[in-house]
Amino acid sequence: MKALGILPLILLASCTVGPNYKRPELPTSKKWKEGKATAKSELPDEWWKLFHDSTLNKLVSQSQSSNQDLRGAQARLETARALIGVKRADWFPQLNLNNSFTEQRASHSTAYANVPSGSLAAINLEQQHYHSAFELSYEADLWGRVKRGVESAKATMKSAEDALDATRLSIASEVARNYFLLRSLDAQRVVVSDTIKSRKETLDLQQTKFDAGLSNESDTTRARTELELAKSDLISVERQRGSAEHALAVLCGEAPSNFKVGAYADHSSPPNVPVGLPSDLLKRRPDVRAAEQKLIAANADIGVAEAAFYPSFKLLGGGGFEAIDAGTFLKWENRILSIGPSISVPIFQGGRNKANFEAAKARYDEALASYRQTLLGAFREVEDALLDLKSYAAQRTAVDAAVHSAEDTERLARTRNEKGLTSYFEVVDANRTVLQTKLALAQIEGQRMVATVQLLKAMGGGWSKGGK
Repeated sequence: MKALGILPLILLASCTVGPNYKRPELPTSKKWKEGKATAKSELPDEWWKLFHDSTLNKLVSQSQSSNQDLRGAQARLETARALIGVKRADWFPQLNLNNSFTEQRASHSTAYANVPSGSLAAINLEQQHYHSAFELSYEADLWGRVKRGVESAKATMKSAEDALDATRLSIASEVARNYFLLRSLDAQRVVVSDTIKSRKETLDLQQTKFDAGLSNESDTTRARTELELAKSDLISVERQRGSAEHALAVLCGEAPSNFKVGAYADHSSPPNVPVGLPSDLLKRRPDVRAAEQKLIAANADIGVAEAAFYPSFKLLGGGGFEAIDAGTFLKWENRILSIGPSISVPIFQGGRNKANFEAAKARYDEALASYRQTLLGAFREVEDALLDLKSYAAQRTAVDAAVHSAEDTERLARTRNEKGLTSYFEVVDANRTVLQTKLALAQIEGQRMVATVQLLKAMGGGWSKGGK
């Protein structure tokens, strides 16, 4: 029992080795290069509802419940939570019940080697052995090895939790991006379909004029060529739309064959998104938070590696019964008991502890570089999205004016052609310009919506979770 008396003294002398975590210096700024920073930029968690599109809301909701990448991220979080319990278990005594039965026979030559010659002593060469005992082992966490291990496991769990949020954000933004791409293609399909209808009417008109001898055959063949080219454009648009719809199906956890999004030419404008301050990304971006948690875990692992250089103290004990005869196995006189301290001092490990310590420090440096790079990448994504929004807004103004001008040019070209003042080729050229500018306008409208989605993603989406 004297061994138990020294345990409190050892525990009082314990300490925690390894560095305590302190957030390192990080690259940051007080302003954005491509936009104006705002002091307040709170967004709803369900940020996609800012677009006021019921179909988009439904698709994102389905993806959040059925996406397989999201379920995988959830499983990784549950794994990380369970592993905290594995590390915490080292704080508690380990108690096992060890039962054994052995039957053995000794060698005749060995057994009688020390028996005097001529002696009639009989030796039992066969023997049974019964053993049943509780075995207790407790390691005092003198240097904080277990504490640092639990600290690392908790940070790893929080990193997995933030990674799950990042996956949710990524999936929601991918759904929104593909959805607005699909809506842009719907708008382009309307433009091309209207062009096909117009060109078919033009072909019928040219064919009538040719049959009446009022025009040459080249005008008719030219009109037929332009009609077929427009049909080819429609096939291309429908192919791209099909790919976007297939991508949405997988994001929503469905097979493409069972999934369909109805056609709708959307002409809504993107919502105005307050940008906030660059420093907000530290708490708003889940991937940035996850990178910091990995850094915290790596910092704690340095303490675990450092603790290996110091002696370890264990309290070992056991109690039970042991006998060589089953009939007397449970008799009180056959009881066994042992208890006492065990101190292990590392003297020579072949450089293993030092190598593990250096590896832990190197992993911290790697995690630090990854943390800083993730933050720099976040800054870039916001700047890119702001630049895209600004550029697409200017492009839309220019292309919208170009559409009106192209329509005026086409109208004038048709009038001049009907009066015989110009060839039909001028009408064809003007009509092509109208088609190209209208398609460009539909594409830019879609790109503005996508750029808004990218900005919301770059900002971390809704940030109430990050602010907790």
